[in-house]
Amino acid sequence: MTNNNMIFVANWKMHGNFNDISKVKTVLNLIKNKKYKKIKIIYCPPFTLLKSFSNYFNNTKLNIGAQNCYYKSDYGPYTGNVNAKLIKSAGAKYIILGHSENRNEGETDLLINQKIKSVLKEKLSIIFCIGETIDEKKKKITFQVLKRQISKGLKGIKNTNKIIIAYEPVWSIGSGIIPSRNELEKNIKNIKKILKQFKFKNSVKILYGGSVNSKNANEISKIDGIGGLLVGGASLNSKKFVDIIKKTSN
Repeated sequence: MTNNNMIFVANWKMHGNFNDISKVKTVLNLIKNKKYKKIKIIYCPPFTLLKSFSNYFNNTKLNIGAQNCYYKSDYGPYTGNVNAKLIKSAGAKYIILGHSENRNEGETDLLINQKIKSVLKEKLSIIFCIGETIDEKKKKITFQVLKRQISKGLKGIKNTNKIIIAYEPVWSIGSGIIPSRNELEKNIKNIKKILKQFKFKNSVKILYGGSVNSKNANEISKIDGIGGLLVGGASLNSKKFVDIIKKTSN
């Protein structure tokens, strides 16, 4: 059996067109196998594909999410922006927030917090990304960085039932390098410690993301406290994504 209740998030970033929907069928066929019935798969394509994905995979076990959203809750004169209300109307149920690629574009902890609140207002679920840069790692301030991101990002949030945390070391994304087992175990324990310190529920799922592939997926998934994987580039290839899911089997 696969690890119980594992979550696999496919972040397509700025890739994909309508014809790529056919690639997802391979993954859909996999999860029809009862061996994988407990896992959850969330596809996060670009905004332009949300409605198509939602319609095409309606009444299947595949879940659809967006990659970001605008912080304003209501409709208004915000040219070019897409908020949680619009995303919900397109059929998505999840939104990735706080991804390092957006933080690098100037997204602050305060802005992320506003986005989280706007998403929860629409009763959608959040994949909240946190993680340290290579400079922060070298300075040995990873714990402080994670603590800041969690405390400020989730400020004022009482109920974490709809929040999933994705630990993505910035230096690992797209580099092909992942943290050592000891590093990962330590950082996952610290995330749980921080959540407990701020009185967030111990049941919050923690995913790992950053250069995940079929060669390292099994080892990563066995680390205590990791409840799933956030997969970027490898999720664009259905065979690679299926291999990652299979490699997490016990």
